[in-house]
Formats: sequence, structure tokens, C-alpha cells
Amino acid sequence: MEKKTTSKFMQPMKISVALSKVIGVGPMPRTEVAKKVWAYIKKYKRQDPKNKRTIIPDEKLAKVFGSEEAIDMFDMTRKISTHLS
Repeated sequence: MEKKTTSKFMQPMKISVALSKVIGVGPMPRTEVAKKVWAYIKKYKRQDPKNKRTIIPDEKLAKVFGSEEAIDMFDMTRKISTHLS
């Protein structure tokens, strides 16, 4: 039998304190982190209504993104990855 390896995206990651205040305590895979961040953004209506690609951080997200300024959703992924280890 071949040993099945887990892909990098499915391996549980440790989550920083700032990120855990948004999505809960880890460890969890990157895919789950992304789902939970998007659930938070939608629940608290953090997307710019004129441009859905732009995320307007609240206090918790600002700590994860490192800024209170609006951020493009593609940049958001890079910022979140710094909170995973």
C-alpha cells in the first residue's frame, strides 16, 4: 500500500493570536482558514459595497492585516499567511 500524503493546503497550521480572534483557535488547514475569514467578512459586511474585491477591516481584521486601510482581497491572502506557521 502507498502511504497517502497530505497536501500543503490540507496540513493543519498554527494560528496567531490576532487571527484566532477572527476565526477561532487552531490548528486548522489553510483552506479552513480561508473559509472562516470569508465567513467573518460576510457576516460583518466588511466588503466595500461598490467594489467587492476591497475589504474594509474592522478592529480585529486590522490587527491581522497590519493596517486599518482597505485592502484588496488578493493582498489579504498574503497578509493572512504571515499569521500561519
